[in-house]
Amino acid sequence: MSFSAFLAFPGQGSQHLSMLSRGGISDLANSSEHSHALECCSDLIAHDVIKLIEEGPEELINRTSITQPILVLCSYLHYHKLVNTIDIASSYLAGHSLGEYSALVAANSLSITEALKLVRKRGELMEAAPKGSMSAIMGLDYNIIDEICSIASQGEHSHVQCANLNSPNQTVISGHDDAVLRAQDLCTAKGAKRAVKLNVSIASHSKLMLSVADEFQKTLEAVKFNIPDTNIIHNVSVNSSTSSRDIPSLLVSQLHSPVRWVETCNFISTLNLPIIECGPGKVLSSLFKGNKLENYFSVTDEEFYEKISSYE
Repeated sequence: MSFSAFLAFPGQGSQHLSMLSRGGISDLANSSEHSHALECCSDLIAHDVIKLIEEGPEELINRTSITQPILVLCSYLHYHKLVNTIDIASSYLAGHSLGEYSALVAANSLSITEALKLVRKRGELMEAAPKGSMSAIMGLDYNIIDEICSIASQGEHSHVQCANLNSPNQTVISGHDDAVLRAQDLCTAKGAKRAVKLNVSIASHSKLMLSVADEFQKTLEAVKFNIPDTNIIHNVSVNSSTSSRDIPSLLVSQLHSPVRWVETCNFISTLNLPIIECGPGKVLSSLFKGNKLENYFSVTDEEFYEKISSYE
């Protein structure tokens, strides 16, 4: 009998040097079974992907148009290791921002090579969008932060909004640099415990991405999506789609709309399933904890397979 679980795939920010060796997926990366994915990724980023991930330089790994394909590749390898090691049936899937593409691959809606091409283009377009910044606000209610963002926004070229609704105690804001700084100061004055500017020069999940939305829409229209064979809880709708025709519009909206992770976690809490973070790092595990979820596991935990076998 298959073991049921909720699988969640991480997004940008989970990447790190040596994701293959430290994640225990070097053997898979070097196997002939996945050579097509490795070759595709290397061609797209114009670098030997294994060498880049393992040796750096780190600034390249953290470049958005490179981060996105290599992170999807690593999550794909983790997923294959997972399903080939234990008899698992994912009842639901979700991905945090970029991770939604990994979920689409796991649900057989997209092939890995199609996903890599899409996220490479997505990263390039995000880099081409107007420059901005992001900041994580800790310890302040989302509704207060949302109001502050409205106050801090001063016209079309000075906009900030809530971008990642990660947990009741963490909301990421995104927008033009000056508006983000104003919002940070106002949040601190209102009692936020911390306001931490993120090391990015893009304003993900904000209206600054509207400038590249039409071009990304055209890219998506040229791709054939299959109906996912597993329910995917999308960032924009916090719901699963029953039609493959809906997926491109959801992915375009995701570029400039908030990641509704708190609501996603609230949905997960109703399922009574173990949760598996399937990809590099443990960012999502931290967010699961922040949303007061239990029974979550990370495939990068050295004792993961032992723990999950005991749970099973």
